[in-house]
Parts: sequence; structure tokens; C-alpha cells
Amino acid sequence: MNYGNVDMLNASVPVMAVTPRRFRFAPLGVLVAAVILSGCGTIKPTPLTQDEITARVNQDRAAMYQGQEAVTGTLTLSDAMARALKYNLDYRLKMMETTLARSQLDLSSQDMLPKLMTDAGYRWRNNDSGGTSVGIDDGVISLRPSTSEEREHYLADATFSWDVLDFGMSYFRAQQQADEVNIAEERRRKVLQNIVQEVRDAYWRALGAQRLLKETEPLADQIASALAKTREAEQAGILPPIEGLEYQRALLDAMTTLNQKRQQMQMAKSELNALMNVPPGSNITLDDKPLPLASVPQDMDKLEQMALERRPELREEDYKARIDSYETKRQIASLLPNLNLFAGVNYDSNDYLYNDSWVQGGVGVSMNLFKLLSIPAINNNNDARRMTDDARRMALSMAVITQVRVATERYKLAVYDFQIADQSAQVDQRLASISRAGSDNSLTSDLETLRTEARSIVSRFQMAGSYAEAQAAYGRVLNSVGIDLLPDQVQQTDVASLSNAIASSLRREEQTVFASVALKSAPVQAVRVEVGRLPGGADRAAITRSVSQVLTANQIEMGETPQSLRLRMQFKTVSSSTARKGQWTMDVIDSDDNVRLSRQYQSYLPDDASTRTLSALAQAAALSVTDDIQRISGARTAPLARP
Repeated sequence: MNYGNVDMLNASVPVMAVTPRRFRFAPLGVLVAAVILSGCGTIKPTPLTQDEITARVNQDRAAMYQGQEAVTGTLTLSDAMARALKYNLDYRLKMMETTLARSQLDLSSQDMLPKLMTDAGYRWRNNDSGGTSVGIDDGVISLRPSTSEEREHYLADATFSWDVLDFGMSYFRAQQQADEVNIAEERRRKVLQNIVQEVRDAYWRALGAQRLLKETEPLADQIASALAKTREAEQAGILPPIEGLEYQRALLDAMTTLNQKRQQMQMAKSELNALMNVPPGSNITLDDKPLPLASVPQDMDKLEQMALERRPELREEDYKARIDSYETKRQIASLLPNLNLFAGVNYDSNDYLYNDSWVQGGVGVSMNLFKLLSIPAINNNNDARRMTDDARRMALSMAVITQVRVATERYKLAVYDFQIADQSAQVDQRLASISRAGSDNSLTSDLETLRTEARSIVSRFQMAGSYAEAQAAYGRVLNSVGIDLLPDQVQQTDVASLSNAIASSLRREEQTVFASVALKSAPVQAVRVEVGRLPGGADRAAITRSVSQVLTANQIEMGETPQSLRLRMQFKTVSSSTARKGQWTMDVIDSDDNVRLSRQYQSYLPDDASTRTLSALAQAAALSVTDDIQRISGARTAPLARP
């Protein structure tokens, strides 16, 4: 091939002198690289200092209780639930998770918007870009080297684009995220229901401790003193060794049982403080008012239907199934052709351009044909997912129904256990009263009296524990059904307003589960003791106080109001040829002077009928009619349960 013409052409074209520009950013790049390299290998682990740890601990301790309303007065059950709702840290966490899910929904909704992309930049190179044109057929260079781009120029553009397929994918993802918000809400409901259950359990155990712990301290001192006296009597030969050791063993057993019961009840106060986020060691006083147990629900079909409709776990499964359905739609939509629309404005500062600004737009359609091969796999996956959702929901529904029936049966047994423990406690209290009445101040008599009093206190601890278990079982029935603690709307969030809203909501919701729970709202009549005829020299005020104390210990409200019931007690001596007995006549009289109950109680009377003896017999007599007084005053509404 002859290249002579090419040489002549090249000789006739003057060569453009190009002066390379200095690389302006070289010093800056070298400096940045030096800084980065100098930092490599110089970072070492630095442990926290003790001052930093202490500052963090103090900050956390202050933040845990910051902004809380002070505990004032006595706390009712609804007050405790309100404080747990407002200040419990676990519930706060679930509220934050719900808020996070809502913010993620907002982000997902933003993905459905069209895209408006803006871009700006600066370009620089150290030489000119350019080129020549070479003939395809003969390879002859037809143009001299030239350039149409400046070494330095600025670029800017703004492009509006809308991708139909991306919009569809974003729409289904937003729908799924909306159901994730619903799931977070149901999980919050579940945490709230569990907290309510824990508060109810801890509250009643703590109230039992509040009622009885004050009585255990003097009794523990008396047992310790009796142990010392028994050892002294054994060493002095007043008591036979076997008898003395048996008394010591009995007293130690009573002390051990008493300490165990006391420790179990004391732990409940700490648990309740933690649930309410009250600082440990805070001295709170619980409202000590009798609260009768409701009758065991009978309509199990109604409870099961309510549980299947209300339980958060089943609602969560419904939302999960809906999320899976949106996932199915999303997978099907991804198979469709994609339509992309775009339009934008552009600018380039390159002076060699004929038009340095312009508007462009376009439309594009695309489709991944190979993805159509995944249609059978998508259908199989969706069918398997739907069957799995149905199976999981059915299994959970069966578990919920079982929980409802088990919770109801446990409540029935717990009520029966409490009633048996209540009767046992009353029997032990009467035994202790009779033992005190027959005490002759001898060592053996005092030890026997102390044993019966210790057993009486232990029985009352057992009764308080049984009552707390019954209340916990009551709460488990409500929890198994899935009732809500709060109404849908709460106007104010202070503790008092929340407490009122919780009390009203719980009472309304509980009435749908327990038919007799409405009777709780009826006022309980107070009782006052009136001691009439007594032997000469007896202290009427002391006997009245002792009877009032034993009635108060058995959750009978004492007070003097126009509607109060009166327990009128009169004593007389009944003598026969064989023994001398004391008889108490007891009448329960309402505000209209109607005699609602009349009973007599007789017991052997010692030769020395002192005020102590008469007080003990009066307590035993009052205990014999405690169940009737509770029924008449409204303190007990549930009939005797059967196992």
C-alpha cells in the first residue's frame, strides 16, 4: 500500500503545540496520603477509666427515675398498674420499638415517590482529549488531530425519572411495613398484658406481707424467749429432757416455717417496686381493702371465642399472613415488564460545544425473560408459605384454647384452695384464742399457747399466699382471653388519670369474662363491735379492741358510719353439774335495726375469768361467725368452689 499521500497530508498539516498544564492537585493528594499512612498502626485499645464508668453509672441511675411522680398515700391495684404502664422500662422499650416501626413505614412510603436526581461536577485533565478519523476501507487518516473538549469544564444536570416496576415493589414493601407496625403494636399489647399479670401477682403477695409482717416480729421475739426459757427449764430439771426437746423442736419448726413464709412475702415488695420502676428500698403502702373473688366462669365457648379474636399472638399471625400475601404479589409483579420514564435538563461549560445546555427525555421498556422460568418455583414457594401460615395459626389457636381452659381450671382450684386455707386459718386462730383463754401462766401452758399462736400466724401466711395465688390465677384467665388494660383513648397521662382509666377499663372488660365481677362495685359495709353484758371487773374497751383486731385480720372492714353493721356481743356464765362454761351471744344488726344473724358460742370457762380470758373467748366467738359477717357485709360474693 502506498502511503505517500499520507506523508504529504501530514506534512501539510501544522502540528498544534500543546503545553501540558501542571497537575494542580498533586500536593494536596500527597498530603492526604501522608496523613492516612501516618495514622495506620497507631490506634491502640484504650480501656474505660473508673471515672468514666462511675459517670455512666450515675447518669443511668438518675435517668432511670427521672421525671417520675412521687409515690404519695396508699397505692391501689390500679395505681400500681398505672405506674407500671407509665414508668416500666420494658414497656418503654416496646413503645420505642413501635415508634421505630412507624418511622420505618414513613421511610418505605417515601420510596414510592418518583426520583429527581441532580448532579454537578468539575472535570480536569492534564492534556487535551482528541482524535483523528481513519477510513474504514483504506485506513487512510482523513482528519488532523483535533479536540472538542476543554481541559477544564463544569457539568450539571437534573433528571426526573419514574420506574413503574420500582414503584410496584416499593408499594408492596410499604404495605408489608405497615403490617410490621401492626405487629409491633400487638407485641406491645402482649408485653402490657404480661406486666399487668406480674403487677397483680406481686401486688397481692406484697399486700399479704404488709398485713402480716408486723405481727411476726413480736411473735419471733416471743419464740426466741420461749426457747431460752425451755433450755433453762430443761437444765434445771423442771421439764423432762424429752418433753423439753420436743417443745424446742416444735418452736424451732414454727420459727423456720414462719421465716420461710415471711421471706417469700417480703420478696414480693421488691418485685412490685421493680415493676413500677420505683427505687429499691422505697417504703410504699398498699391499699388494704377486701376484694372478693369472682365466681368461676362457666361459658367456656364464649371465652374461647373471645381469646381467638383478642389474643395478640393470633392477631400477629394474621398480620404475618397478610405480609406473606404481599410478598406473593411482589414476586409476581417482578415478572412483569418494566416501564421507565425520564426527563431532565443538562448544562456543560465546555466552550467547544455548540449547545451548552439542553433538555432530554425518553422512555424505556425492559423485561428479564429468563425470570419467567421461575414461575413454577414462585408458585410452589407461595403455596408452601400459605400452608405453613395456616398450620402455625391452627397450632397456636389450639394452644390458646388450651390455655383458656387450663387457666379457668386453675382459677377454680385456686379459689377452692383459698377457701380451705381461709377456714384453716380461722380454726387455728380460734385454737390460739382458746389456748390463750385457758393458759394458767405455767411454762408448759405458755409454750403450748405460743405454739398455737405460731401455727395461727403460719396459717394466715398460707391463707394470704393462697389468696395471692387465686388473684394470680384470676389474672391468668384475663390474660388468656387477651383483654386490654386501657381504653382506646386516654385523655391525660398522669398517674391518677391513668389509674382511673385502668380501673374503669378493667372493670368493664372483666365483666365480659366473670359474670359476678360487677358485684365488686357494690360498696362493702363496715362493721363496728358493741360489747354489752360482761362480768364485773372486765375491761369492755380491751375486749372490743381484741374483737375488732381479729375481724380486721380476716379482711372485714371496721368503721362507724350510718350504714355500718353492728356486731353486738353479750356474755353470760352457764353452769352445770359437770362444768362451768362461758357463753357469748352474737347478733349482727343492720342500719335499719334488723337482726341479720344471731349465734351463740360456748366454751369452758377457767376459774379465773379475767379480761385476758374473756378477750380470747370473744375472739374465738367472733371467728366462728366470720364467714357469715363477710357474706352479709358484701366482702365475699363468690360461692364455695368445688375442686
